[in-house]
Amino acid sequence: MMKQKHWLLAIVCLWATALTYADEGMWMLGDLNKETRRTMKELGLELTAKQLYDPARPSLKDAVVSFGGFCSGVVVSRDGLVFTNHHCGFSSIRQHSTVEHDYLRDGFVARSHEEELPCPELYVRFLVRQENVTKRVLSVVRPGMDESDRSMAIDSMMWVIGREAMAEDSTTVGAVDAYYGGNEFWLSVYRDYNDVRLVFAPPSSIGKFGWDRDNWEWPRHTGDFSVFRIYADKDNRPATYSPDNVPYQASSVAPISLDGYQEGSFCMTLGFPGSTERYLSSYGVEERLVNANQAQIDVRGVKQAIWKREMDRRDSIRLMYASKYSESSNYWKNSIGMNQAVRRLHVLDKKRAMEQELQRWIDSKPRERKRLSTLLPDLAKNYLARRETDHAEAYFVEAFLNGPELVQLALDILNFDFEAEQEQVVSGLEALVERYANLDVGIDKEVFAAMLDVYRAKVDTAYWPSLYQVVDSAFGGDSRAYVDDLYARSDITTPRGLKRFLERDSTYNLYEDPAITLGIDLITKLFELTYQAYGASREIARGERELNAAVRRMYDDRNFYPDANSTLRLSFGTVCGYDPYDGATYSYYTTVRGVLEKVRAYVDDPDFRVEPEWLELLASGNFGRYADRDGQMKVCFISNNDITGGNSGSAMFNARGELLGLAFDGNWEAMSSDILYEPELQRTIGVDIRYVLFIIEKYAKASHLIQELQIAG
Repeated sequence: MMKQKHWLLAIVCLWATALTYADEGMWMLGDLNKETRRTMKELGLELTAKQLYDPARPSLKDAVVSFGGFCSGVVVSRDGLVFTNHHCGFSSIRQHSTVEHDYLRDGFVARSHEEELPCPELYVRFLVRQENVTKRVLSVVRPGMDESDRSMAIDSMMWVIGREAMAEDSTTVGAVDAYYGGNEFWLSVYRDYNDVRLVFAPPSSIGKFGWDRDNWEWPRHTGDFSVFRIYADKDNRPATYSPDNVPYQASSVAPISLDGYQEGSFCMTLGFPGSTERYLSSYGVEERLVNANQAQIDVRGVKQAIWKREMDRRDSIRLMYASKYSESSNYWKNSIGMNQAVRRLHVLDKKRAMEQELQRWIDSKPRERKRLSTLLPDLAKNYLARRETDHAEAYFVEAFLNGPELVQLALDILNFDFEAEQEQVVSGLEALVERYANLDVGIDKEVFAAMLDVYRAKVDTAYWPSLYQVVDSAFGGDSRAYVDDLYARSDITTPRGLKRFLERDSTYNLYEDPAITLGIDLITKLFELTYQAYGASREIARGERELNAAVRRMYDDRNFYPDANSTLRLSFGTVCGYDPYDGATYSYYTTVRGVLEKVRAYVDDPDFRVEPEWLELLASGNFGRYADRDGQMKVCFISNNDITGGNSGSAMFNARGELLGLAFDGNWEAMSSDILYEPELQRTIGVDIRYVLFIIEKYAKASHLIQELQIAG
């Protein structure tokens, strides 16, 4: 009986989650239900729903941005100053760095608007409004449609609705997104600003203190922040970069609190989380673990080891590869942690228990039984049908499409629209040239050979691309010999081939270049793999959608939140510590003492090496108004807010809507969080805003930036 109760509790926690734990959920601001608003008030929130989200007038949502489409940020001054994470700005900081002016190593501060550095690849996105368009989207669905026809009809209507919204205001972007596995649809209208400039970055020894060793770990002592500014035209409208643009005049600015927090303090996070799969079936979870995640673990580990070795040897290589390495390593470690956490926390057992309960409910309801009696067996059958193909495809993507940069260059060139508008062609060519500038051919050849070997070892011969026939027949199975020959014969290992093509050199046919033809062969093979699994994948999409809807009907008295999909979300809860394992208790904050202790403990580890003047400043204890009420300088803190990738740089607010810090990570013990929220373990790690301001003012001597901020009290 106790065992049965245990599993029923697990089921409720897993699927009927909205009010089981107040801290779970990534809630849509445009769809905050009464129960959720009431729970937030009970936890301490002092703002009204209109103060959080109002499509007609400025509200807190107008101070939050999607940063580059991959992170989040918060507007902190009327002149468009934006705080985000250091790792979110990492690529832009690297882009402006040279061996002589190494902003990654030394940091950067603009002393005036004129010194702020343009970042052409960056944009920020504001949410204007949201609207439920489910009824209109599903109006195109007809009885008897197969999944492909259904998907095409829905996609067309989503596109139409988005275009209509844009026609109303040329400065906006309309996008319709699917929610709850394709059972609901919402229109989001955005306004994008494409002139974003770097203003401030701490040295990486502060902004990435701990690097890979500390990534996804608590306790943390990382000053993970950077500062950018949004620019607009003279009418405050979005505009591409121009020297004539002026700082964006913000309609809403996040005030900053110096009061800090206590254990149990209300805390909410606003940002743009990328993706979660909380409603995925057990079969889907298992597939992700053994295929996509394991491929990342196996393949990226090999590639990154080569990169890291060369980065440690030469500063020039470190600057070229720092951003690529950081991004790759982040997801690699995430996959390792997720696989371990799913097994340690018995996530699959909980999913299977839920599915058993769902099957009993289906069988007990005549209408449900008629429609869904074989839902779960069919899902199991279809996942099994594509298991081997999906395994091969996962390793194929990692080894070839995400592996050698020569292949990526070839595919970029193949996909390049040379007939596009002149402005697009120019910007596209600049991006290609940038890729060449950050490519070391010797390193890439070693990576390519290693990728060939790891794919050969991990994937059945039935799924090998034709290049292996060449490797084996012409080069005796020697991957490196094949790679050396390929690079020697290709003209696109440098911009030379591209230049010859653009200049219409009649002696050179770009599409006969061996790297280009290899790219075509690889894409053809990927299409072949995808096609082999097409039937099963189509039925899986239908089954997962119906599973999602059935679970919501089974628990029709509860509120659900949709999976993250890069739209604006609010999560809330409290500042609190946790007990990761027996005999260990983690506090809800860290201090500069931990920085000093780690520097001493890892004296020979470059991940913990910091500038002497920074150590001296920390050791002085002179923290001024940025010290906590006990005199300590808090560095990082944790809350039970529910976040995922894409939330990096998200604003962490107190009950009055004042900025407490910037979210930048989750914790190792709950790396299964994209699949299952673990209330006792899952924590959001944020950098304390007072630590951020201390670094800006006392270390970088950039008081002019502090003067722009709205500091509460």
